[in-house]
Amino acid sequence: MKEKSESLLVVEDEAFNRTLIKRHLDAEGYENVTFAENGREALELVDNNTFDLILLDIEMPELDGFGVLKELKADLNHRHIPVIMISGVDDIESIVACIELGAEDFLPKPFNPALLRARLGASLEKKRLRDQETSYVDQIKTEKKRADGLLSVILPSTVASELKATGKVQPRSYDDVALLFCDIVEFTAYSVAHSAEEVVDNLQRLFTKFEQICVAHGLEKIKTIGDEFMAAAGLTQSDPEPLLTAVKGGLDMLQAAPQINPDWQVRVGVHSGPVVAGIVGDQKYQFDVWGDTVNMAARMAGAGNPGSVTMTHDSWLHVQTECQGKSLGNIAVKGKGDIDLVEINGLK
Repeated sequence: MKEKSESLLVVEDEAFNRTLIKRHLDAEGYENVTFAENGREALELVDNNTFDLILLDIEMPELDGFGVLKELKADLNHRHIPVIMISGVDDIESIVACIELGAEDFLPKPFNPALLRARLGASLEKKRLRDQETSYVDQIKTEKKRADGLLSVILPSTVASELKATGKVQPRSYDDVALLFCDIVEFTAYSVAHSAEEVVDNLQRLFTKFEQICVAHGLEKIKTIGDEFMAAAGLTQSDPEPLLTAVKGGLDMLQAAPQINPDWQVRVGVHSGPVVAGIVGDQKYQFDVWGDTVNMAARMAGAGNPGSVTMTHDSWLHVQTECQGKSLGNIAVKGKGDIDLVEINGLK
């Protein structure tokens, strides 16, 4: 007889019956069997051990089988354990009472080995299927939590919440959003001269630090494009001064880059104005923003000097009371002509 791994608890106050039950269970291959002589002892064992099934006598001193069954089914940690009642009581009322209390089945004394084998096997199979179902549900919950976590990483939290609630994200127009672009000066030459592992490792450390800066200032990371980091202020989070927020975040990025890699300098461009935001893609979601404001912020990063935050003179007028600025004069900006630019080197 192949040994069965299930753990059984037999609750029986009479020694002769315990010996008889053990003989039957041994014959069926159940080696992992624990015995209790009364209801109180049984409940203590259940609290401190894991059982797959309980064979429970009805007539016992201290606490009878009905009392034990009531406590088991009232306990949310133990109510799932199948219980087969065993007793010399063969009246229908006792059988009905046990089933109504939640017993899985009922076995009369003296035991019929074939009936014991069948009812043990059926009850344990039901438990196995219930455990399997619970495992599947837990797995689904875990996968859903993981998917929700990935969405929150890929998308802004408010956008991820809308997508989970409705299955889509409504495109929106925003009147006053500040865009920030930060790129690494001469990154291409650096990447050629260093190993792929070193390049990616340093980028990871830098962009992780930039993400922390975004959180600290209430900026929303939009995406990275090669060595360029893009963020927005006043988009998914309300901000009365989005341009100033972008400047402050940009200044912190300027200070952080050399701490990650002494060879690196970055430059930042900012601009504010109206944008359109939404999600594109079906297989892979991409939250993005569009509009002339985005293009101008990118142009500012390209036109600026290393170690500074660059903006137009018109933008400077909105932050001049808070920032230290230096005029760069009229600079030719791709697609925009000559524009009066200002670089910010710090806060007042």
